[in-house]
Amino acid sequence: MTRSLDLGCGSSPKNPFNADELFGVDVREDLEANIKRADLVIEPIPFEDDAFEYVTAHDFLEHIPRLIYVPLRRNAFVELMNEVYRVLKTGGLFLSFTPAYPNPEAFRDPTHVNIITDQTFSAYFDNVNRWASGYGFTGAFVITLQEWRGPHLLTVMQKVPVPAQ
Repeated sequence: MTRSLDLGCGSSPKNPFNADELFGVDVREDLEANIKRADLVIEPIPFEDDAFEYVTAHDFLEHIPRLIYVPLRRNAFVELMNEVYRVLKTGGLFLSFTPAYPNPEAFRDPTHVNIITDQTFSAYFDNVNRWASGYGFTGAFVITLQEWRGPHLLTVMQKVPVPAQ
């Protein structure tokens, strides 16, 4: 029995991996069964550790600020990536589908506050460079797929153990 979590799912979570059980998280108030309410800019993902084989984020990460002050300085995007790592089982997959630089769609919407590039995940959240560890990232991913789909960057990453230092 496989489980998938869709972040920023709205009223209907997406299930690109055809998981047996589907869950979602959104900030909306009118949520249905299996969708929990949370503001992932400032709150953790409201599920237990190692709960999912899949986590997805469709047109969502660009809305998560990289840096916030509430009331102290926090790296909200890095914290969210830690949460994704936490709720994924080892070997689980994280799929991100987001408008990315250099496409105008990455900037057009005034609520897009996090500009993703084709190097964001491979440089900052992979298991080799892990540059985000300097900002508090505690996980590691292997990039299994990255490709452009129009103005969107599709990235699939697999949770792996954190390499020894």
